[in-house]
Amino acid sequence: MTDNRRFKRLVRARAAKTGESYTTALRHLRAPEPDEQQKTALRIAVCQTGYRDDPSDEQALRTGGEEIRALMRRAKAEGARLAHFPEGALVAPNKRVMSSLGRREIGPSDWSRCRFDVIAVELRAIAALCAELGLFTVLGALHRLTPPHRPHNSLYAISDKGRLVTRYDERMLSHTKLSFMYSPGGAPQVFTVDGLRLGLAMGMETHYPELFMAYEAQAVDAVLFSTTGEIPDTAPPFAAKALGHAASNSFWVSYSAHAPQSPGAPAGLAGPDGRWAALCGKTGESDLAVADITRDPDHPARPWRRKARADLYAAAHPADDPRSGVRTRF
Repeated sequence: MTDNRRFKRLVRARAAKTGESYTTALRHLRAPEPDEQQKTALRIAVCQTGYRDDPSDEQALRTGGEEIRALMRRAKAEGARLAHFPEGALVAPNKRVMSSLGRREIGPSDWSRCRFDVIAVELRAIAALCAELGLFTVLGALHRLTPPHRPHNSLYAISDKGRLVTRYDERMLSHTKLSFMYSPGGAPQVFTVDGLRLGLAMGMETHYPELFMAYEAQAVDAVLFSTTGEIPDTAPPFAAKALGHAASNSFWVSYSAHAPQSPGAPAGLAGPDGRWAALCGKTGESDLAVADITRDPDHPARPWRRKARADLYAAAHPADDPRSGVRTRF
């Protein structure tokens, strides 16, 4: 009991010194399990795939599944532990293709046209390959809800055993997505691979820094951000913000998008220093880039920023004393 009380005092002292939560301080001080001591890095393959926008096109869906599985095999051959794919990796339904009013006018999506049966077959084949390769995979897919509810626009995280680890549903939908296409999600999702904590985001959510800051507060090591993209011109702001979130939160951001936008901004892995650690090709073709996500528990940036955000400066600000005789001059 004495040792336990002493250990708790150490945890509280670290939390007070660094600004970390008690749970985070406990994670840093607790001795790692023997099989986790060397697991401070995670090799990830960030993928860019072809763009398909019609979920009624059975052949396109099957071609998308084959492309994903080919990239998974390549990722495994290059030593990756996890493969990360874009939003709508199998199909990213186009608002005009799906409009019940026809292509000329955007209206409520007609989801009866979607081949959910083919999507399910392809997802099962992807999960089976995860188990065969021993590879975690994160990819964007439609998640069907009971009609008349619209589907979620989701990210599936599949384990190296071929099982669903978690599902993230896009929360900050665009006006069109919310009005005509999807049901919004309601919660962040974090999962762990080899001791590293990974958060999930997608779509337009790179425009919302509060989502990334909330993941930082949950002590993630990286955020896997998946988006779509059919033209290069719209890509650079998304990629620039991915770099910014990585630098301002001192974690990794994996940025995965479709290949057609790669001439403007290819998929890649943004490091905590705000630089690209790896980038796919800019040719407009499917590709992957491999790099290691690493953890540096002694880096001072993250605990200092937590402390700074916890009213550090208010407590240190000098009182305004009108008798000081100091006057402002311009």
